[in-house]
Amino acid sequence: MGEHKHVDLHMGKFEAPQWMKTLSFVLMAIGLITFAVGLMKNQDRLWTSYLVSFFFFSCLGLSGLFWVAINNVAKAGWSVSIRRFAEATTSFIPYILVFGLILLFGFKKLFIWADPKVIAENPVIAAKTAYLNPTFFVIRLLVFVVGCMIFKWVMVGNSLKQDQTGDEKLTHKNVGPAVGFIAFFALLFSFFSVDVIMSLLPTWYSTIFGIYCFSGLFQSGLAFLAITIVFMRRSGLVKGYVTVEHQHDVVKYLKGFSIFWAYIAFSQFMLMWYANLPEETEYYIMRSLGGWMQISVALLVFRFIVPFLALLPRGAKRNDANVLLISTIVLIFQYVDIYWMVYPNFNDGAVVFGFWEIGIFAGFAGLFLLCIMNFWNKYNLVPIKDPRMHEALNHHVAY
Repeated sequence: MGEHKHVDLHMGKFEAPQWMKTLSFVLMAIGLITFAVGLMKNQDRLWTSYLVSFFFFSCLGLSGLFWVAINNVAKAGWSVSIRRFAEATTSFIPYILVFGLILLFGFKKLFIWADPKVIAENPVIAAKTAYLNPTFFVIRLLVFVVGCMIFKWVMVGNSLKQDQTGDEKLTHKNVGPAVGFIAFFALLFSFFSVDVIMSLLPTWYSTIFGIYCFSGLFQSGLAFLAITIVFMRRSGLVKGYVTVEHQHDVVKYLKGFSIFWAYIAFSQFMLMWYANLPEETEYYIMRSLGGWMQISVALLVFRFIVPFLALLPRGAKRNDANVLLISTIVLIFQYVDIYWMVYPNFNDGAVVFGFWEIGIFAGFAGLFLLCIMNFWNKYNLVPIKDPRMHEALNHHVAY
């Protein structure tokens, strides 16, 4: 057991600078204008770009809740001081419901299985209508997002309440909901991924598609958490509470899940390539034609090879510039990955990117940034009364 050391502690109050507030509102305005123009000028590109950004930011928000849950289940002490950073991203979860319901207005533009004519002409799709129908889609969406909101209110609510009351029992009360959430999330996030992404090509299926999407969700969530840790450490607002030791361990997670993403991606591809069944290979054939092949290779390079090699040395995990660079690359290629899953099904399979994609992404990014700023403005940056805080304060990485 490590020797306890004296720690110089300081927790400041986060006050969002005016430029950051202005930026968030400007980005949201760009998103709203893009959305309004898209409704009038180009609904096809509007809804595909909307779906990509919707799934990207949904994954970021949900990744924070998953991080909170696994650390509650593990009763981890080392990560207590950085937990509030993950909790901040969960403030976006209620908006997943709002944007999910807005998505329904573009239903027929996105999902061919919602068209009765397609069902009548395609027996494969017709055989799946018990699952692939608008009513059941909405029910699954509501159950998943509302369920996540409830788990978020319980776990994050107990954490925030503890700052006021100091009740140690709240820490232990979060273990049960965390176990329940992990079981709930494992099943329902798979449905969510299948519904909004995999069903875009309803003749194709993968039994590990949900796991593939989860690997990207958690890898990108860890990248965002690493960026937040660097930002907060440099700000001096959490001096002593959050150190390079915490950064080191989060980046180890990031490297590990880069490997996990590659493992799942290869497993999905290899099994379909080896079986060589037309209904399975269709998905990868579409992504090996034209410019999609270059994007497929880029995903392998920037979601696995670059993070793995760049984060391998001990010093690389503790170098702020390196962590910021690699984490940013991971986030960019999480978006590219979702784009790669969605766009080959539209625009005659062409690689297109421009005003619509940038504008819609900007709108989502502005709201996500605003949610996090409001959370940090309102609550302590560190759960100071958690009974395991002493473990976080004395955390030291030996390797």
